[in-house]
Amino acid sequence: MKIEKRFLATLERCYACNSIEVDGLRRILLATEGRGACLAWTAPDYTRSHVVWDGPGGTMSMAPIPGTNGEFLAVQQFFRMYDWEEAKLAHVRPLASGGYEVTGILRLPYIHRFDLLTVGGRHYFIACTLATAKAAKDDWSHPGKIWVGEYTAPGPLPVRVLKDGLSKNHGYSRLTRDGATHGLVTCEQGAFQVTPPHAPDGDWQVRQFMDWPIGDIAAIDIDGDGELEFATIEPFHGQYFRVYKKIDGAFVKLFEHPEVSEFYHVVVGATLAGEPVFIGGCRRGKQQLFYVRARRKAPLELEAVLIEAGVGPSNACVVHEPGRDIIVAANREKAEAALYFVTPS
Repeated sequence: MKIEKRFLATLERCYACNSIEVDGLRRILLATEGRGACLAWTAPDYTRSHVVWDGPGGTMSMAPIPGTNGEFLAVQQFFRMYDWEEAKLAHVRPLASGGYEVTGILRLPYIHRFDLLTVGGRHYFIACTLATAKAAKDDWSHPGKIWVGEYTAPGPLPVRVLKDGLSKNHGYSRLTRDGATHGLVTCEQGAFQVTPPHAPDGDWQVRQFMDWPIGDIAAIDIDGDGELEFATIEPFHGQYFRVYKKIDGAFVKLFEHPEVSEFYHVVVGATLAGEPVFIGGCRRGKQQLFYVRARRKAPLELEAVLIEAGVGPSNACVVHEPGRDIIVAANREKAEAALYFVTPS
């Protein structure tokens, strides 16, 4: 595959990324975790940005609201290395005038990752809080929680605790498998698959499937055999990027990135130019953005391919368009918002 980079903007502490669709056109979003802006670029050329908000900033995650004309939810005011009690969830609505209406709908201290999982036309909200209280940066004596609710319309969002006791509750990714949608949540206790109700009066389900400290996780069938591979960052903000497969009922480590460096922070399962891969990134050491592919499928052998070094990505997501894919990268350590256009070789 061929990858070409486009620099978008200098954005200090660039952290969160996602995309929405407004009036039939895609807008790519990138936002700072510091005090500052969220910016958007519009298809098809993504050459000019406009401001979604100037502040307050502190954005950890953003997620589009299905079935709307570009409305999305975003974390704001998650600022400091501890004492994040002011963190909140905001509803954002694009306006016909070109601006955005931003309204706080949920005050949830330490909210870091969240998502909307749609089942039967109903949007189920899942949020992960990194902790419950912190007296200092390294105080983990008050574990985080998984919060859930149902998102029905803009306005106050009622939530409840689904599971607590999750220390360093940092990792989240969405998994759609065999027609079902799940959230994968990771923490010091391991990895959990969280499944929303299948019916309006149904119950959420939580199933633990890994039992060692995991910072982040993503899953994809990388070799096409019908079974998932799982890429992990270990432990929290950890120094290892690994890939596992379940063989004979036990997880077997298939791959470990050759660079052992603290602060791996990106792990995404996606297809690039039709090929299933894991995208990874690290904020220390060589600060690489890379992808992991199957060099050989039977027996499975994986390799890491460098996209760019010296960028230190915090998060990334993939947008699929006709004839190309786009890696949206929040290159935090380089204070850079960037796109990587992927086409077949």
